[in-house]
This record gives sequence, structure tokens and C-alpha cells, in this order.
Amino acid sequence: MIRKIYLIGNPNVGKSVVFSRLTGVQVISSNYPGTTVEISKGYLRLGEERVEVVDLPGTYLLEPSSEAERVAVSLLKEYPKNEMAVINIIDATNLERNLLLTLQLIEEGYTVIVSLNMCDDAGHRGIKIDTIKLEKLIGVPVISTCAVTGLGIKLLISRITEGASVSRNRLTNEDRWKEIGRIVQEVQNLEHRHHTVREILEDASVRPLTGIFMAAGIIYASFKIVRFIGETIISRITDPIFFNLYQPILEKMTLHWQAKGFWFHLFIGDLIDGKIDFKQSLGVLTTAPYIEFGMVLPYIVAFYFILSLLEDIGYLPRLAILLDNILHRLGLHGYAIIPVLLGFGCNVPGILSTRILESRRERFIASTIISIGVPCVPLQAMIFGLLGHFGGFYVGGVYLVLFSLVIILGLILNRMLKGYSPELLLEIPPYRFPPLAMLGQKLYFRIKGFIIEAVPVVIAGVLLINILIYFKLFDFITAIFAPFLNGLFGLPKESVVALVIGFFRKDVAVGMLMPLSLSAKQLFISATLLAISFPCIATFIVLWRELGLKDLIKSTLIMITISIIVGTALNFLILH
Repeated sequence: MIRKIYLIGNPNVGKSVVFSRLTGVQVISSNYPGTTVEISKGYLRLGEERVEVVDLPGTYLLEPSSEAERVAVSLLKEYPKNEMAVINIIDATNLERNLLLTLQLIEEGYTVIVSLNMCDDAGHRGIKIDTIKLEKLIGVPVISTCAVTGLGIKLLISRITEGASVSRNRLTNEDRWKEIGRIVQEVQNLEHRHHTVREILEDASVRPLTGIFMAAGIIYASFKIVRFIGETIISRITDPIFFNLYQPILEKMTLHWQAKGFWFHLFIGDLIDGKIDFKQSLGVLTTAPYIEFGMVLPYIVAFYFILSLLEDIGYLPRLAILLDNILHRLGLHGYAIIPVLLGFGCNVPGILSTRILESRRERFIASTIISIGVPCVPLQAMIFGLLGHFGGFYVGGVYLVLFSLVIILGLILNRMLKGYSPELLLEIPPYRFPPLAMLGQKLYFRIKGFIIEAVPVVIAGVLLINILIYFKLFDFITAIFAPFLNGLFGLPKESVVALVIGFFRKDVAVGMLMPLSLSAKQLFISATLLAISFPCIATFIVLWRELGLKDLIKSTLIMITISIIVGTALNFLILH
């Protein structure tokens, strides 16, 4: 009776895609006790039984050499062998290297079934594998699969109960490689073929010279496309909905709302020239939904679409390899680019994804850098709206300051913090165009997660802001901080409110700067300070949970120090 199924294989063999094909979307992710290694669990209907499926971290051998491999081996040993099956996912384009783990699993007496994945890529590369002969030679079921398209998955499920536990004498490592060589020679046939355009691009994208130019072009094009898609959605969809459909409904409500007291202020906000202004009214029914759905969500949709596309095509691992040497100087390795890119969408998933980094030192550096130097899409959308009409100089200036801070801060933290950054061991998958259905599914779940996380915070933030403004409690805060802001940063006392609100929601705070009639210099300084100072409350909570109180305090002190230095420097260095 099979009660549990473990998926195991080398990194980047398509294991997670096989897992999602087997389990669907109901997945539970949690850290293995005492580690930062994340384990995914789901369920598969096997006949009449509901069987738990566990996606183990990528591993090359059963003799662990990293934390992830130690967790994988530990989990395999936790469950009785006679009640479990092991699906060993193999990269069909790299059979020789992958078979080493397969033979070890068989020697240990596990009930093994082999998923020969990426069979489509193997065919494109002129690699033909006789699966029937391979099955006979190793003594366990072998199924050709292409997890991305779903090819072979149904057959794989039907043959899980046929998984075999083979009685095989343990071999030395040298004898194992000899056995692998014999097997590969019998089952694999290679045909000569010239490199395709795709393969030429694959090589060019990881070479330093060509790779840097490709990365610069892809990143530039990505942000241009994000902006184009976001602005198109705003002009064609969200603005017409808000201004042509929603605003008339609200204005009819205000006509019948005789007493413009507390509740009017709370839900509608201030009327600008006798009318509702979605950007300035600051009501729960006006500014709160418009900022989140009218101004921010279009850019979120655009950003996660492009990120998912680059991820599924296979470009992000190449970018990680390309940036590895640079990021090592900042105390990180190349794979840290993944949390950073996620942070551009929203800092919360960016910081959560620092779990893929092996050491606590790396996670602290990456989380601090993301919190200070990586503006989320909502904040970026508002920065473009705030500074865009002054020209690209000011918008580009904000990004230049943030980029410089990331480099300088990383260099300083790398020198000051004890510990080391382990080497990057990363497989590079081939380029492939992802199925649109899977791309859409990933986009849906990311947007859904953002809405669930962001909307309550925005509504709560606007509610709190309105209460503080209505009862004039911000006057007390303004009186304390106004001299400090004016003396160091050259900002008027009215901007204190917006900077304080930044702790609850950065995009709302930037929106509050719009009606203050600030100069281009003042808006530039304000926007930069909001980007590098306290993250929004949701990010702050995640930082606390991921880093602990002690490291959170360290990170906060770094933010405050940098904010004061940068704000003061910009005030005295920028002439107008």
C-alpha cells in the first residue's frame, strides 16, 4: 500500500512542474523544521486512495553536500520504505549525470519509478533514448514525460503502483560510473546536428560580453513593456470604469448626503472644487479603490506577466549565472537576483523568496537591500505619475540613487558581516516557450495573492489616515518633525503626513504628495525618501518574521541612517 510519494531529482530537471501536474493547485509549502529549506506537499488520487506527494529539494547524490540535500535525504529516511514510492525525475538531455542518483536510490532499496522528463528537448537535440531497454537494464519502470505539456503524466500516474524495489549489490562510486557508461552506451543514440538559433542564443546569454548587452536590452525592454501594458490598461479599462461608471454613482450618493461630517469624510473624503477627485479625496470609497485597482493593479498585472514569461522561458537562471560575480562582491550569489526581481513586483514575496539563499548572512543582506533599494510596482507607478511630467531626468534620478545605494550598501554589509556566501551551483534549463495556459495560471495566482495582501492594508491605511486627519492628530506629528524635515531635506511641513503614511502604504503616501504643489526638487527628494525609508507595514511584518527581532532592529537602523544621509545630501547637492 503506497501512502506517500516522494519526487526526487537533480536541480532543474522539471521536478516542480511534474509536482504541479500530479497535485494540481492545492499545495502546502512549509519550512523543514530547523532549516530555511521549503518543502511543498500536495495530494494525488491514486485509485481510491488519496496519497500525499512531497516535492523534495533538488539533489545530486544521497551523500548530502548542502542543506537542501540533507533535508531531501532526511525526509526519505523518515517514512517506511514499504509504504512509499519514489518518482525519480531525470533530465533526458543529460542522462549520464542523472543516472547516478537513480542507481543510488535503487541500491538503497526504495520503490522507484523513473520519469524521463524533457523528452521533447532531447529529441530537438538529436538525443534518442530507448526507454524499453533502459527499463530492462535498471529494473524499474521508465516513462518518457514532458511535464510542461503534460505528455506522459497520465501514464506515469498509472504506473506508480508498478514501481519496483530491486535487489542490487551496492557498488563503489567507480563501479557505478562504469555501470552508467554501459547503460548509456546501450540505450542512447546521438545524431549529429548543427546548433539552432535557440541554442546560439542560449550560449550568448551566459557569456560575459554578449550576456551583459542581452541582459541590459531585455531588462530595458521588459520595463518599457510593463509601462506600456500598464498605461494601456489604465487608459482603456480602469480609468473609463472609474470615471465613466463609478464616479457618477458616488456623486449621486454625495447629493443625498446632507451632513458632510465624520462618515462623509471617512468614506468619500474631501471634495476638490466641489467634485470627487480619486487621487486627492482620500476616502475609503474613492482614493482607496482607485489607487489599488485604478493605478497600481494594471502595473502589477503587466509586471508579473513579464516576470512569469522570463521565468518560464528559462532566462532568469541565465541572468543569475551572468550576475554571479557581481553579486558575490555584495555578499550574495547570482540566484539572489530572483528575490530582487520579485521585489520589484512587491517587496513581500521578494523577501519571502530569500529563503532560497543558504546562509542567514545572505538572507539579511538580500532582505535589507530589497527593503531599501528595490521599489515595488505600486511605488514605481506613483513615482512615474508624480515625476513623469517633469521629464525623464527626475524619474531616472530616483532609480540611479536606489541602484547606487544597493551597490554601496551591499559592499559595506559584505565587509562588516561575518560569514561567507556559498558558491552558486545552478543548472541552466534550455530556452522554451511556455504554454499560455500555465503562464495564465501563474499570473492569476500571483495577482490574487497581491490583491489579498494589499487591499486590506490599503483600506485600513486610508481609514487610519482619515481618522488622524479628521481629529487633527497629524498636527501634533507635524509640529515635531517639520523643523527637522525643512532643515535637512528642504521639505515643507505638509509633507510630514505623506512620509508618515509611507509606513502604512507607499503608493498612498506618494499620492498624498500630489496636491502639495511641491517643486520638482522637493518631489524628487520626497519620492526617494519614501522609497528608501521604512517599508510598508506588510513588508515590515514579513521582515520581522523572516529575520527575527534582532536583525529587524539592525535593518531598521540602517534604513534610518541611510534616509537621513541621502535626504540631506540630495537637498544640498541639487540646486533646483
